[in-house]
Amino acid sequence: MMKDLSVVIITLNEERNIGRCIESVSGLAKEVVVVDSLSTDRTKAIAEAAGARVVDQPFLGHIEQKNFAIEQASHEVILSLDADEALSTELKSSIEKVLRRFDQDGYTMNRLTNFCGKWIRHGGWYPDTKLRLFRKGQGAWTGTNPHDRYALKSGLKSGKLKGDLLHYSFYSVEEHLVQIEKFSAISSEAKYKEGIRSNWPKILIKTAAKFAKAYVIKLGFLDGYYGWVIAKNSAFATYLRYRKLLDLQSKKA
Repeated sequence: MMKDLSVVIITLNEERNIGRCIESVSGLAKEVVVVDSLSTDRTKAIAEAAGARVVDQPFLGHIEQKNFAIEQASHEVILSLDADEALSTELKSSIEKVLRRFDQDGYTMNRLTNFCGKWIRHGGWYPDTKLRLFRKGQGAWTGTNPHDRYALKSGLKSGKLKGDLLHYSFYSVEEHLVQIEKFSAISSEAKYKEGIRSNWPKILIKTAAKFAKAYVIKLGFLDGYYGWVIAKNSAFATYLRYRKLLDLQSKKA
């Protein structure tokens, strides 16, 4: 007998993505729960029209919001997605198969990212393995905001699903830069609270190392122009993160 599946999604102004996300789990999910951070666009209307139950919740933080979303689910088995993600046909089929037996506590899958219309397979972006299918109560979202990850409780085991989780990340380079500016501020605050400190030698070394790793070591150059853009932007993100951390240290000294 197939297990009933709850799909949980957190949103904030995701009108261009949420419909695709919900459509990709059609026929698979027993329920779709969208936890919305007070969107001002058509996100809620689109989600409701697609059959989702929408729960309003002011943003608590990426980790906290996703853990809150899990608690809104009605069923034991949960698939947690971001609004800009969708199941590939192969992944959907894989999930359908494991719902008939579900002999692990969770399942991982590879995430394939689309950047400005191009699928990125190098630079450290693929395979971007994620644990997104799991039994309720057997783990939690953890990590350091905004970089969340789902982790099972100690001693529990996960299996691996075939197929890709399709991630429609950025539609323009400008969007990527806007997110870098936003996330670097969140990340620097989190690092400061963890006791991590910055200095100029660290900033320069980490920035250069990030570019070299993404573009050369992880073969980002094989993705052409956008491989270069991603490596450059990733290095810039590292620079901003540690520069803002250094600024925080100066202000709180």
